[in-house]
Amino acid sequence: MSAPIPVRRRSSPSVNQQAADLRLAVTRTARRLRQLADAGLSPSQLSALSTIERRGPMTLGELAGAEGVQPPTVTGAVARLEEAGLVARTTHERDRRVSMVDVTAAGLERLRRSRRAKEAFLARGLASMGEEDRAVLARAAALLEGILADAPTGNAP
Repeated sequence: MSAPIPVRRRSSPSVNQQAADLRLAVTRTARRLRQLADAGLSPSQLSALSTIERRGPMTLGELAGAEGVQPPTVTGAVARLEEAGLVARTTHERDRRVSMVDVTAAGLERLRRSRRAKEAFLARGLASMGEEDRAVLARAAALLEGILADAPTGNAP
């Protein structure tokens, strides 16, 4: 495991400095986890696959809204996922003009492998820490979830 990155210590950092430090740490962590995913998918494809798995069968329009992207972007991502056998399209039962997309067994397995790799990386890091530090990170994870739950979706500042 590499040496920890030093954190600038101030007697009382401002909220803006704390936000900047947190943004950097979260961004670096997310980047490392994406690198570990090794799912053979782009980040947007992996995100779309995860959203479909989490929310269940959905229309392409619903997926675009959930992902915060334009429909043509989702159409391309779903086409590539479908070619890889990770999602399947079906016709909507009430409106035959609408396609529904759902995760296949192969897609579920790809997500499981990706998540296992990410979780193994984090578990190795956590195992090298003391109980007190793990408790701090558990509390931080809960606090971050609270920030996300309270935040509007989309690109609002």
